[in-house]
Amino acid sequence: MGNSSSKGEGGAEGEEGGMDGEEAEITEKKKEEEEMEEELPLGVEEMFESGDPVLDLSYRKFKRLPSRVCGLMHLEKLYVCGNSLRTLPDSITQLQGLRILALDFNKMEDVPSAICQLTNLTRLYLGSNRLMSLPPELKNLQSLRCLWMESNYFQRFPRELYDLPNLKSLQIGDNRLKTLPSDLWRMEALRGLWLYGNRFETFPKVLLRMENLEILDLDRNKISEFPSLKRLPALRLFSYDHNPVDAPPKVADEVLVVGEGAAEFLEEREARKERRRKAAEKEAEELALAGEEPVIHGILKNSSSNSKQAANEAAVTLGDGDVKEEVAKEGEEDAELAVTEYDGAELEYDEEGVEYETEELICEGEGFEYEGEELEYERAQMDYEYEELEDTGRRGGGP
Repeated sequence: MGNSSSKGEGGAEGEEGGMDGEEAEITEKKKEEEEMEEELPLGVEEMFESGDPVLDLSYRKFKRLPSRVCGLMHLEKLYVCGNSLRTLPDSITQLQGLRILALDFNKMEDVPSAICQLTNLTRLYLGSNRLMSLPPELKNLQSLRCLWMESNYFQRFPRELYDLPNLKSLQIGDNRLKTLPSDLWRMEALRGLWLYGNRFETFPKVLLRMENLEILDLDRNKISEFPSLKRLPALRLFSYDHNPVDAPPKVADEVLVVGEGAAEFLEEREARKERRRKAAEKEAEELALAGEEPVIHGILKNSSSNSKQAANEAAVTLGDGDVKEEVAKEGEEDAELAVTEYDGAELEYDEEGVEYETEELICEGEGFEYEGEELEYERAQMDYEYEELEDTGRRGGGP
């Protein structure tokens, strides 16, 4: 009995000792975490105390966001790229002044729910993580204009984006998309759409209904045939490089194209414009020598000497009753208002002067270089340099 009792007491003592050991281990881990947080990388402490509305903690090897960050109520821009974050603390919802949040190159498998409470966000960068879907709470981000989530694992286009009425720039390249939903046209605010590096084998026809698109990138897919894109009136840049096609699709004269055969296409287009310009100049010279006034698009070019007669003749030439009356009235009031000055050449698109100033379309970062002739995409991993101005460009990254 005594031995048995002794043995039982010993077992209880051993069990109690085991519990003490487990608690001690947990306490030790907490202590290590606290010490780890106290030992901030060089220079970070000064950042916290600076009062700067921009905080860049990129590539600091953080496994979790330092708790002190969530107390910086003055923050407007927070960059935490290239760390090992899997989520964010709920306390980040305190940063209601945050407008830009960059979480590229981390280890997130889900979008932290706390992000969806940052209702003043205008730009959110989630590229190069492990995302497969978006939470329905994303609809809370009604101010969001720019969303970049390239180099993730999306197999289907996330319909949660439909609930973001102000989203103008969507970067979803280097994912696993094969199709687009037939009602994608509902995203009427969209101006820039990057779909490069996905798995499209045919051109998504729904894109032909995206009449407000200015930038469309379908590089590195498996599309062998493109339809005419002339029905996209706002389109200014179309990139189709590294698809199995030999020539660009039909586009409006204002569109810059990038891809196989694009250089020859652009050269030929410029040569055609030059021929038309010279022909128009020659015609104008011949008319001048003959003492006649050149008629451009049915409207006399130089008719200030007889304004009323010029307006009436222009109206007859146009052949439209309503227009005739309007032009004639304008001629009676002021000849100059009825006269259209036109040099005979077609409208030219100055490729060197293209600047997409809207912050929503082009978000600044390495990987987007525009030199007027070619558009170069560098998709190697890089350190992002975020522009402090409101307007920005394109970034890309490999998974």
